[in-house]
Amino acid sequence: MSQRLNGSVCLITGASAGIGKACALALAEEGASLVLIARRKQRLDELVERIQSSGGRVVGVVGDVREEETARRAVLAAKEHFGAAHILINNAGVGNYKQLIDTSAEEYDEMMDTNVRSTFLFTRHIVPLMIEQRSGTILMISSMAGVYGFAGEAVYCATKFAQVGFAQALDKELRPHGIKVGVICPGGVKTEFALGKGRTPEGVAQSAMLDPEDVASAVLLACTQPAHARIIEIQMRTMAEPLT
Repeated sequence: MSQRLNGSVCLITGASAGIGKACALALAEEGASLVLIARRKQRLDELVERIQSSGGRVVGVVGDVREEETARRAVLAAKEHFGAAHILINNAGVGNYKQLIDTSAEEYDEMMDTNVRSTFLFTRHIVPLMIEQRSGTILMISSMAGVYGFAGEAVYCATKFAQVGFAQALDKELRPHGIKVGVICPGGVKTEFALGKGRTPEGVAQSAMLDPEDVASAVLLACTQPAHARIIEIQMRTMAEPLT
């Protein structure tokens, strides 16, 4: 075990399953102290216990990432338990694949609030601490749907393009403070994401999509760059992607 993140404190939203869980396990293995945020208490508790049983340092924060109070509590937990906050992974997200004319305003709000508002809230509340530290890494887990538009995913694409633009602007705004900002854009990943909202368990299981651990490896790469280097954007697709 290389322990490349020993001494680092990392916050991960949407940490109880999928990409967030894979990131938590990967970063814990490298020695990071973790603040894990998710709505599902039982799953979050199980993950916290798993990491602690392996000698990891971790605290769970149960809450809705769309609410500002959750972001405040998570940053406070990092300060109270570990004394700092070095890495933020804005991973929480939802999808709902529908034609525009079939998408309700409520579905629009759910995607915008979960994918974009949460990214703003957690970034907004952690940045003052990072500015004070003169260091930090902020990553957005966006999507290839934040690089290309796809039919039947207009609102989802809008949220993911927003994350990419947010990251690009903050890279310029925060770099003078020693803070790195980047974005990870994977294609489809084998998780519970969008099940019943455009995806089925059978379709995901039979697909050649990326595994959550594939994305976690890219996140780990971005988190372990030398102090003088930064990763701005990583685009990821499966090797099984058709050539045409």
